[in-house]
Amino acid sequence: MFDSKTILYEDNHLLIVNKKAGQLVQSDNSGDSSLENDLKEFIKCRDAKPGAVFLGVVHRIDRPVSGVVIFAKTSKALTRMCEKVKKREIKKIYWAIIESKPFPLTGELVHYIERNPKKNRSYAYDAPRKNAKEARLNYRYLLSGTHYHLLEINLITGRHHQIRCQLSKAGFPIKGDLKYGASRSNENGSISLHAREIAFTHPVTKANVRIVAPVPGQDNLWLFFESHQSNQ
Repeated sequence: MFDSKTILYEDNHLLIVNKKAGQLVQSDNSGDSSLENDLKEFIKCRDAKPGAVFLGVVHRIDRPVSGVVIFAKTSKALTRMCEKVKKREIKKIYWAIIESKPFPLTGELVHYIERNPKKNRSYAYDAPRKNAKEARLNYRYLLSGTHYHLLEINLITGRHHQIRCQLSKAGFPIKGDLKYGASRSNENGSISLHAREIAFTHPVTKANVRIVAPVPGQDNLWLFFESHQSNQ
């Protein structure tokens, strides 16, 4: 289930994996299996652990999104990594395939996002309002295919559905994201948003860690963009 393409980094303190689109990071009321529980079972079998496996979720990405996710293997690492999340000391880079070429080609998006839990949806506003939180990201256009375009996003804040919501508000929704304005769905139910890269200072060793997650290997459009971007 988990191989070198899935497990991107592991030591005694951290486990960093490349999540498939459609996987839950943590269990919810759907009853579906989660990446967290699957990893615990994998570690228990691989390492022949007699007791429960500790694995803490440092951050989450949406179910239809693919890419890099960090887990902590010790409580000390979890506490320190969660503190890094709060202090915005973890750099997160996403790739998004979008329907419309952005204008301008690079920029910063600043909105005020309000979450509607009943609809599992967020709304972006240009001005502050009650119950809305400031959301910031930087983006830059990378390249185009025949019908779609590749965007790189540096996520500054971490709001609910932030990238999906902000890109839609700016006029360039993510491919496959019907909830936020895409013209059609992806066949596999995913959206074309990928947590591409993460960088931080290791919570114990203090080494610089930078992890790049390969794009979904069964998706020809993702593979096209990845191969052409690497040749830039």
